[in-house]
Amino acid sequence: MGGAAEAAEAQLGACVEALLAGRSNANRVFEVLELLQAEEEGVVLSAIRACSRLFGALLGRGELFVGKLPPEEETLQENCSAEDKYKVWMRHRYNSCVNSLGELMGHKSFPVRESALCTLMKLVESEAKHPLAKTEWKFNFPQDLLKVVVDALLPAEEDSALLISRFQEYLEHDDVRFFVMKLVAENVGSVMQRARKAPLPLYQKNVFALISSITMPSTESEIKNFLVTQANQEEWKVSKLKEHKKAFERMWLGFLKHKLPVSLYKKVLVILHDSILPHMHEPTLLIDFLTVAYDVGGGISLLALNGLFILILHHNLEYPDFYKKLYSLLDPSIFHVKYRARFFRLLDLFLSSSHLPAYLVAAFAKRLARLALTAPPDGLLLAVPFVCNLLRRHPACRVLVHRPDGPAEICKDPYLMEEEDPVQSRALESSLWEIQTLQKHYHPDVAKAAALINTSLSEVEDDLSEVLELTGYEIFDKDIKKETSDIPLEFQQVRGLFGKKDDIFAEYFSLE
Repeated sequence: MGGAAEAAEAQLGACVEALLAGRSNANRVFEVLELLQAEEEGVVLSAIRACSRLFGALLGRGELFVGKLPPEEETLQENCSAEDKYKVWMRHRYNSCVNSLGELMGHKSFPVRESALCTLMKLVESEAKHPLAKTEWKFNFPQDLLKVVVDALLPAEEDSALLISRFQEYLEHDDVRFFVMKLVAENVGSVMQRARKAPLPLYQKNVFALISSITMPSTESEIKNFLVTQANQEEWKVSKLKEHKKAFERMWLGFLKHKLPVSLYKKVLVILHDSILPHMHEPTLLIDFLTVAYDVGGGISLLALNGLFILILHHNLEYPDFYKKLYSLLDPSIFHVKYRARFFRLLDLFLSSSHLPAYLVAAFAKRLARLALTAPPDGLLLAVPFVCNLLRRHPACRVLVHRPDGPAEICKDPYLMEEEDPVQSRALESSLWEIQTLQKHYHPDVAKAAALINTSLSEVEDDLSEVLELTGYEIFDKDIKKETSDIPLEFQQVRGLFGKKDDIFAEYFSLE
């Protein structure tokens, strides 16, 4: 600690002692508040600790005004008791301290930000035990004070992920989590309205970092960890799982109704099925978000379809164009993008039902086979077994393999590759000649996989888990490590440099 910080520590300690010793020293509170604005980090940290000690004690002793706080000037002019004037005056100083701590949560120094956060949360606990608001309700939680914390955690022009991660320990308290969800919903509505719904990348990133760190309880019996213990806790709506779900739903819907940066769409959709949908009061309300996300294209469309599939499967959502949209995602890029493994894993899930019509499955099998003609070996070692699994799962589609009356020329293939609707693609009238073509592929593993379609396919499906993450580098590495045996070759042994019988160089070129 530097000299200035040590001097400040001593000064602040004396101030707090004097303030707590008697009201005649009340004006010394300005010394404490002034040092909150100091330049040196050590001085600011000392001032934060002093504020924590001072106002924590004043709250406990009941020396702050309780109720709707009147303007300071009016109180001084009115015929009030010295006791009331002091309490109103000190309550205004407390509010100034809270606002300064909120500003310090945006300080350039992380230790200062962290100390300000922890002090505010300590004051939340103290104020909850000694409420400053008069109410008829038996339950008191200082939402206004917590709002200062939430607003400071969500700046518009600065990444606050580190401070949010520090805040996560407070979210383990059920009452804190409940009110944070309510306050985030209010904050997002206010900020995005002022921004006219335009994307605010850093702000939205901060909001996502905060709300994605919220872990919801699964049963009402789990709601028992409160920062503030209230009388008749079981009557408080914060102890009800239904109320938590409603607050959770409002928070996420408020966040997702605004246009997001592409990177955030991916992050939201990745956690949607595990961390969001199960805890929503009405999951089908996400249909608008998922529809907008699908229109973004690429991997985001696939992830959006995953969410739609869950709503169809578990929440009776009617979405007749689901498979049409899934079919439109099959293009050459699926073999080259980083989310390929996830794509095929989900595609396998979507096509797992044995009740799908044969013409639909045939369209997917045919389109994958056509795309395989230009795919790299690592993509082919996934696509070919995938098509074979579809044939095993849906025997009615095996006609695509055994079609002796099929077109003699490729150009007469009835399948319409450009058709967006799988129903109209005429895939079931075609054949899988593409797989037969791949039997002459330059890579032996691909040729071997494609040749299986000529045999009687077993009932057991191929396990795709080993090839989902396969890359071209792994295939190349595997190939160069293969052990090779000597191959006999017929050749004419060298007998000299110029081919003459008695060539002097013959002895050097002899291989005997």
